[in-house]
Amino acid sequence: MPKGEFSVTRALYIELTSPSSIQARQGRQAGKKVVVIKQLDEGTKERPYPHAIVAGIERYPLKVTKRMGAKKVAKRSKVKPFIKVVNYTHLFPTRYALELEGLKGVVSSETFKEPSQREDSKKQIKKLLEDRYTGGKNKWFFQPLKF
Repeated sequence: MPKGEFSVTRALYIELTSPSSIQARQGRQAGKKVVVIKQLDEGTKERPYPHAIVAGIERYPLKVTKRMGAKKVAKRSKVKPFIKVVNYTHLFPTRYALELEGLKGVVSSETFKEPSQREDSKKQIKKLLEDRYTGGKNKWFFQPLKF
């Protein structure tokens, strides 16, 4: 393969195009669960390799029991999200699916250029993920990986 060309395996491409939950394999968020917001298979001028814009959970919600009060449950149910541009080779598809339609319009390539836009999109993602968590949907996504 000539230098500068990258190929994406067919299995990984199929997994990334479906609404699935992915696990990050490299970097600060290694082992964290992410959702692909946008795929860029051909790359861009700045990043000439196949990559994806992802949103994930940096800090997972804590365990909640029946004995806890509403105030404590609300505090322990908080999620800290992150958004990032990740190379396809650093993503690992899982068998779980997570459908979040609200994420598609929240983050774009221009979001990463200005910190205020980035913070606004993180707040919107935080609200969507917390609503999903309190609704009891996709429990697997909100539990940290056990190594």
